[in-house]
Amino acid sequence: MRGTLFLVVGPSGAGKDSLIAGARKQLSTGFLFPRRAITRPEGSAGEDHIAVDRAAFERRERDGAFALSWRAHGHCYGIPVEIETALAAGTNVVVNVSREVVDAARTRLAPVRVIEVTAPPDVLRARLRARGRESQGEIAERLQQPKQVRADAVVVNDGALETAVGAFVAALRG
Repeated sequence: MRGTLFLVVGPSGAGKDSLIAGARKQLSTGFLFPRRAITRPEGSAGEDHIAVDRAAFERRERDGAFALSWRAHGHCYGIPVEIETALAAGTNVVVNVSREVVDAARTRLAPVRVIEVTAPPDVLRARLRARGRESQGEIAERLQQPKQVRADAVVVNDGALETAVGAFVAALRG
């Protein structure tokens, strides 16, 4: 049986990467949590990612190295094509993506389940300020109304991280 592709979406600061990291610790078999390629320096605040420069990213994208790719907030993001082999082998794959790629993923990589991670605007603003990657203007831009997406599950991450991780893992387990 084919694995399910879980697309984790939500506004910046909602804690998507924190929930994914928590789930990774609890779901050791049957799930793959691949690292994204991002045109952001390695070791910069935020998720563990594969740092690539823009030219290398664009070359890899042209060469078919990504199952999904997009641009947002001045960076390029890519999900490695190896997820397709994992899905075909029955492994579930969990990735943090832009809402912009959901429709393409549903068309090409089914079955797909979308998990939306949310938090109230004041919590998002405080988290974005704390991580220190964005200016006040960039924070305001990130907090603008995002594109709506049909989610299969919603996790509100506005309290204790372990509570939200529990809800996230439950959504992954279905």
